[in-house]
Amino acid sequence: MGNFFINGVEWQFIGEIIGRTVVMFLMILLVLRLSGKRGVRQLSLFEVAIILGLGSAAGDPMFQEDIPIIYAVIVFSVTLVVYKSLTWLASKSLRVHRVLEGQETIVVREGMFDLKHKKDTDFSTMEFFTELRNQSIEHLGQVKLAVLETDGSMSVLFYSDEEVKFGLPLFPDHYTKIDISTEHGPFACMNCGYVICAYTITADGYCPRCQYQHWAKALNTERIS
Repeated sequence: MGNFFINGVEWQFIGEIIGRTVVMFLMILLVLRLSGKRGVRQLSLFEVAIILGLGSAAGDPMFQEDIPIIYAVIVFSVTLVVYKSLTWLASKSLRVHRVLEGQETIVVREGMFDLKHKKDTDFSTMEFFTELRNQSIEHLGQVKLAVLETDGSMSVLFYSDEEVKFGLPLFPDHYTKIDISTEHGPFACMNCGYVICAYTITADGYCPRCQYQHWAKALNTERIS
């Protein structure tokens, strides 16, 4: 088993690999620092692609003796120049910015999921729930507007306490299907968040907004800061 790991190892090259790895790691940190980014959460798909490219360029010189580190330095330098140039273009053109960074998506509007834009994202309903719960949101009736940013974070505008209305609950204890024939409303559609009173629900129980058939008891509690 030991031969599997050490067979053919050139022990004199181990020290050089360590040195190359340290140099390339420091170069990656330098390039990321020069790019102006402060954290992974702030990275767009465009920037993630650049980092993957830098990683590929840095990987081979770390352990391949026949690849000079200067090659990686050239790749890093060109990549940084291209990145800065495209960033400058994006700052001057909204079209270029949206091509590189993507576009913000409205998730919740006036206490309901925005059906048009909800289908434009790769997020599932439960992932939206998670993002909203992370901001201590108990139900959609507390939310005036929620926007999914290009970096994956969620920006939220809240209703004031006086404006909070009935909305779809977001926590598991209340996000449960109920029998609308035996419960008192208001009810919230478990798909889109549309709120309706019991006596106005059609006989078949379908949501008039999204045609979903499952309902949860709507909440109108004020938000706890």
